[in-house]
Order: sequence, then C-alpha cells, then structure tokens
Amino acid sequence: MTYETIFSIINIGVLPAWLMLVFLPSSQLTKSVVHSFLYPVVYGLIYTGLIVNSLFFGASAEGAGFSSIGGVMALFDHPNGTLAGWSHYLVFDLFVGTWISRDALDRGIKHLFIVPCLFFTFMFGPIGLLIYVAIRGLHTRSANQANLS
Repeated sequence: MTYETIFSIINIGVLPAWLMLVFLPSSQLTKSVVHSFLYPVVYGLIYTGLIVNSLFFGASAEGAGFSSIGGVMALFDHPNGTLAGWSHYLVFDLFVGTWISRDALDRGIKHLFIVPCLFFTFMFGPIGLLIYVAIRGLHTRSANQANLS
C-alpha cells in the first residue's frame, strides 16, 4: 500500500464521524460509533504502526527526532512521518470535536451554535475549541443570569 493510499484512507475514514457529529448529534449511531473509543483505537493503531515503521524499519528522514526543531522538521520530511503526524492530528481533532458535541448536548447548548465549532475543529483544531469555549462561557453566563432572575 502506498503512502498516498494510506493518506486517502485515513482522511476519508474520519469524514463519517464528523458528518454524524454535525447531522446526527444525538442519534444512537453517533453515540455507538463516534462517542465510543472506536476512532481513537483505530487511529491509534495506525499511528502506532507508522511510528514503529519509523523507529524500527528506517521509514524516517535523516536526523529525525524530538529533541530539536530541526529533528521534528525532519520527522515530516519522510512520508511515513507526515502520515504519523497527520493521523495524530486527525484523531485528536476528532476527539476534541466529539467532546464538544457531548458537552454541548449535556449543557443544552443549541446544536446550531456548535456546528461552526465542529467545522473549525475539523479544519483548524484549537480554533474550533476556542470558539466552543467562548460559546460555552456565554451559555453558562446567560443560564446563571436566568437562574438569578
């Protein structure tokens, strides 16, 4: 299997989860697939395989490592390292998106407000989380004020 094929598979693989979070946020299917550990385990195994390939089978660029910025840059100079990093981003962004969705449901935040957060988390990770934290804070503040009235 080529690196390009693996890249396509892992990219396409997360799309159903994101679509379920956006369009079926409280369905049983979303709960059993996306809110389970299915995606983190599958992508964790992919990541582990790529890291093992890099560390023990030479699928890494010269000078790759974690002790300097140059070493980290070298990690991404080989397709295997880029795929490892990309799968890492994909699974953690999805994990954050899943948390946002579940937290918003628990807090009664309207899903319409959450959709942009999910989009930005999918595309830009921390930016989506920051937007959600702001929405959550506003929602909590308005709920507290309503309880005081």
